[in-house]
Amino acid sequence: MSGHSKWAGIKNKKALIDAKRGKLFSRLTKDITVAAKHGGGNPDANPTLRSVLLKAKESNMPHDNIERAIKRGTGELPGVVYEEVVYEGYAPGGVAVMVDVTTDNKNRTSAEIRNMFSKRGGNLAGTGSVNWLFHKKGFILVDKKVMDEDRLMSIVLESGAEDLKTEGDTYEVITDPKDFEKIKAKLQENNIPYQAAEITMLPQTTVKIDKGLAKQVLGLVEALEELDDVQNVYANFDIPDEVLAEA
Repeated sequence: MSGHSKWAGIKNKKALIDAKRGKLFSRLTKDITVAAKHGGGNPDANPTLRSVLLKAKESNMPHDNIERAIKRGTGELPGVVYEEVVYEGYAPGGVAVMVDVTTDNKNRTSAEIRNMFSKRGGNLAGTGSVNWLFHKKGFILVDKKVMDEDRLMSIVLESGAEDLKTEGDTYEVITDPKDFEKIKAKLQENNIPYQAAEITMLPQTTVKIDKGLAKQVLGLVEALEELDDVQNVYANFDIPDEVLAEA
């Protein structure tokens, strides 16, 4: 989305604060446990687990925490049973919102999500209401100061990236999810730092939001992200950079 890179940058800085509060590690623990449960504890044979482990290591998650999460997923250690759920709804202004949840109590989490939408001026919708507006992609954010566009384009497109876009003072590298780790590794191989790198849901269409609605929309997104069981929040807002910075 226009403004997605700015929001990704904000979320990236916010993740550092979350890590200090232990929230990031809690979310990574759930991701690791679920990945190991579905695909086994060997990252060489489980690409989902491999991707989550790379993120955990980049976040300096302690090795012991990682090992325990894997063993809980494979059943080697006792632990809670997590369920993955996706909630769909609308923020003020008709902005589509998707919420990825990993929970051990679906009834509790459903009530929390519904209440948060209601309190913040949005509304929860049925399954399939907005997910068709998004597609799953790898997303890598690179500062323009790092190198010129032509060289970066040559590196990422030859490595299999789908697109390279310019957004403000950053480049957005868009990839197929299966090529995400390969392209990220290629950037590291060429000593190209990135501000953010994630598998995310990118909107196919966006909704323009003015200053009056920006704080309401961002307030709902941030409030949802603060809930313990929420792993990711995706929205298709298009907020001008100057409004986003002020909000």
